Amino acid sequence: MAEKIFIIENMSCNHCVMAVKKELSKLNLDSFQVEIGNAKINYDESKTTDGQIEKAIEEAGYKVKKG
Repeated sequence: MAEKIFIIENMSCNHCVMAVKKELSKLNLDSFQVEIGNAKINYDESKTTDGQIEKAIEEAGYKVKKG
């Protein structure tokens, strides 16, 4: 089980939050909490990868900040 905070660039409003939540809800996650600028995600690494999470965030129109 992993818990990770993903920093998300260019989010500025609740519409941004809802767009990211919509895409993350399509993944097999245990739980997630999205705020403007980040997402705290709990997931099983054997079922979902960081890459899948980052791709979902990108599908919502945002970019994950690296390192």
